[in-house]
Amino acid sequence: MHAPVSAARSSADQQAMPNRGMTGRVDAQALMRIRSLELRARIVVEGFLSGLHRSPYHGFSVEFTEYRPYTQGDDPRYLDWKVLARSDRTYIKKFEDETNLRCHLVIDRSRSMEFGTVGYSKSEYAITLAATLAHFLAHQGDAVGLVSFDETVRDYLPARSRPGHLRQILLALERPTGGRSTDLVAPLEQLARLVKKRGLLVLVSDFLAPLERLEPSLAMLSAAGHEAAVFQVLDPAEITLDFPSSAMFEDMESARTLHADPVAARKSYIERFSAHASALQAVCARLGISHSQILTSEPLDLALLEFLQRRKRTARVRRVAGGAA
Repeated sequence: MHAPVSAARSSADQQAMPNRGMTGRVDAQALMRIRSLELRARIVVEGFLSGLHRSPYHGFSVEFTEYRPYTQGDDPRYLDWKVLARSDRTYIKKFEDETNLRCHLVIDRSRSMEFGTVGYSKSEYAITLAATLAHFLAHQGDAVGLVSFDETVRDYLPARSRPGHLRQILLALERPTGGRSTDLVAPLEQLARLVKKRGLLVLVSDFLAPLERLEPSLAMLSAAGHEAAVFQVLDPAEITLDFPSSAMFEDMESARTLHADPVAARKSYIERFSAHASALQAVCARLGISHSQILTSEPLDLALLEFLQRRKRTARVRRVAGGAA
């Protein structure tokens, strides 16, 4: 269980403060030693934004501001004439859909997410990813909400941008999990009923569940006008079955046990696991949903960069479509 959300740094957190490289990247294991979820999220976001100014990705943050400088080829219909009159500078005012992002973070809190071999679980990594995205969106003034689920929706906070809302999201993320099995379908159906206004849905899960019924549920969200992005969070050992010797393996959701020799089973396991991952990717591709597979050993700013890159691509498509209309 994590410590309560607090802006103050405990002595343990101060000792665990990770060092940043030249790109602002923070080692995931060092980050997870920090007890405060709020502090983890802030470190990732501040390091990421600082790194943007010293990297080839400088300029991504401008996609999340209300204005950007006019460049040759931009449609003059979107010039902000008031700014031009006041400052004698040409700026493009961004579209309402771009400036007022409404995002719901949809987080899997089932028992399978409690698995971990790198010193922390997939669940800890997932909630830190969610906290990081929430902190970043709140920093930009966007509306962010939270949906957590296992076999049903457990927490629902509507997307808002008012003061204090980020704290409510972090407190909800820090609550311990109580669910057991993963049912991707029922929570997505509930989500479609709960979230009426169109926006971005960011799904964070290991997706280690049957996919046969998942596609219709995701298609339902797309038909309702929502944009969706999938982050599949996995422990490295789940991909490679890299265990040294025979052992008893327990299904964290059903509690069933199985004695297996990882060396003998590895080839077959990897083939089946890869087939499952490919099937999920294919479902997302058919529905126009971005899919990112991220390992819990990877720095969290990679996921934040992926999120930004998608928003940049989407904004460009909308701008082109708006100009062609």
